[in-house]
Amino acid sequence: MSDLQGKVAFITGAAHGQGRAVALALAKSGTHIIAFDLAKPLAYPGYALGSESELESLKREVEALDVTCLIAQGDVRRDADIKPAVDAAVARFGRIDILFNNAGICAYGLVHELPEDEWDAMIDINLKGAWLVAKRVIPVMMEQKSGVIINNSSIAGLRGMSRLSHYAASKWGLVGLTKSWAIELAPYNIRVNSIHPTGVNTPMNDGLAELEGTTTQEIAERSAGNLLPVPWVEPEDVSAMVLYLVSDGARYVTGSQFVLDAGLLTR
Repeated sequence: MSDLQGKVAFITGAAHGQGRAVALALAKSGTHIIAFDLAKPLAYPGYALGSESELESLKREVEALDVTCLIAQGDVRRDADIKPAVDAAVARFGRIDILFNNAGICAYGLVHELPEDEWDAMIDINLKGAWLVAKRVIPVMMEQKSGVIINNSSIAGLRGMSRLSHYAASKWGLVGLTKSWAIELAPYNIRVNSIHPTGVNTPMNDGLAELEGTTTQEIAERSAGNLLPVPWVEPEDVSAMVLYLVSDGARYVTGSQFVLDAGLLTR
């Protein structure tokens, strides 16, 4: 039996991409899922985000695996959306064992040309949102004296990237949160780590390509330059890393950064 059997995971940005892959991988391991997603368009960044229909289909897929899936439509920038979802999870399951802070956006812009509202949206969704969700989940984990938090950063959280200064700032910020939370929460047996993928084969690539008037392949090559001969990694590669980090096999791993970059940082 998996050591994740009967655990409860709260996943943001769950409707598609990396969040969906992690939800399904955890569900296959016997974990109950709370799938939180905005599930509607945003003016910025302007490409298609997760949808309500994707949330509904995720629920069906998860529950076909004989575990429970609660879905919650909300904005990680709004505590008024987050609190009811966390409360519903606790009411249904009595605990939250895993938090995957995954919700995020990406868009290009030269530093001196970025409008203030675009800077604010990037930081608020990618960084402040992770804090707001954790702020509600952490007391639950403290009460039960156990838990694992995974913050989904990026290779941009470990290096600079042209035309992505606001994105990089948000992802570097997640490293600071990860290390600080790991220190604060260790006495409660709560582990906190961040993951740092290169480009991932998700709908975000299509959206960025559309905004740039180019192809997903060109976006991947421009942004990454992986050492291994692949343009990107798959969402399932991300979920495999998350599954390890939330498992008992990683029980002494905390405050660390895990890179899934196809050799990019070595280059």
